[in-house]
Amino acid sequence: LHRVDRRQRQMCIETELIVAGKKKPKVQSNTIARNKKAKFDYYLHDRFEAGVALEGWEVKSLRAGKCQLGDTYILLKSGEAFLLGCNITPMAAAAAHVDADPTRTRKLLLHKREIARLNGATQQKGQTCIPVSLYWKSNKVKCEIALASGKKEHDKRATLKGETGVGINQGCLLYTSDAADDLLCV
Repeated sequence: LHRVDRRQRQMCIETELIVAGKKKPKVQSNTIARNKKAKFDYYLHDRFEAGVALEGWEVKSLRAGKCQLGDTYILLKSGEAFLLGCNITPMAAAAAHVDADPTRTRKLLLHKREIARLNGATQQKGQTCIPVSLYWKSNKVKCEIALASGKKEHDKRATLKGETGVGINQGCLLYTSDAADDLLCV
């Protein structure tokens, strides 16, 4: 008998579906929003999971996927952690009876020892605390936060080159591949 591993079997099924004109079944993701600039601007060290104290209209908006973590940061103050700058756009039908503030300060739910660890790291080591993503865990909204240290400009370029395989070299685009390096001047 011919043995085929799981990946090959899955690729065969996907190829058959594409040939037959059927779309690949979608996998439902638990991720609500992701801070994509976080990995580009910072080195991420320790990660923590925190609950988020939300109002009813915010949960409905999050279920619809109306959230942005672009310029969001964490404020540690008097033994508590707060999420600042997170934009949750209110739905028209859900927030009709309340005055909805899309960028209000939201409290993060962490243990005291986790807050103490975050507080110590941000005050002593020159690190900062940033949100990485918002996601569903059963029926609760969780925020993944990370201790991070900032990248320099040359580190950001190295990250960009590593992700896309394209680097900038004196006005020329440098395309890297496994076989050989090609140079395309613009």
